[in-house]
Amino acid sequence: MTELINTLHTTCQCWTFLRKDGVAVRLTEHDNLLEIDGETYSPGALIDASRFTLTSDLTPGTAEVSGALESEMFDEADMISGVWDGARVDVFRADWKKATRVAHIWSGRLSQIEHDGFQFSAALVSLKSDFANLLGRAYTRQCDAVLGDARCGVDVTDPAFSGTDCDQRIQTCRDRFSNAENFRGFPHMPGSDFLLAGPEAERHR
Repeated sequence: MTELINTLHTTCQCWTFLRKDGVAVRLTEHDNLLEIDGETYSPGALIDASRFTLTSDLTPGTAEVSGALESEMFDEADMISGVWDGARVDVFRADWKKATRVAHIWSGRLSQIEHDGFQFSAALVSLKSDFANLLGRAYTRQCDAVLGDARCGVDVTDPAFSGTDCDQRIQTCRDRFSNAENFRGFPHMPGSDFLLAGPEAERHR
């Protein structure tokens, strides 16, 4: 019990911030540099974190953090430009007397960052939020482009299309916009009736 109490008094919170471009910042609330698993954690994390929430399903957990980042690697211009948006955050506690004692607390991503100089606040979402990202294209009969974007190609500034909307159907793309060559759907894909019919229905035709 004595060893456990002493360990609790010698732990500190550590943070790893990893941007999407691979730039990583590792900080600790401890006063000195810490070497943990071959990585150096620098003093400079004066961060207050609310309770980290975990969920048992695919709903993302959340957290909120605020404080001051004293590291020179957190450039204010970079934060304004959004390069830290969506950065991965790993939070854990480490024993600064024995760095092999490490307890993982939470992993997530930065979102909704607000800052004033080195003062900042941010919402965090857990890594489960990655499952909500759409990858690839949807295989549907309707077009998945947005009217007027680069994939669509329709010039929405043309007076002929003023006040005109698109319902994503091939007939509308062809007849209203004369743009069937840029249609981004699969209008000839078989429907559920074809898939359910099977070879037996085909044999009796």
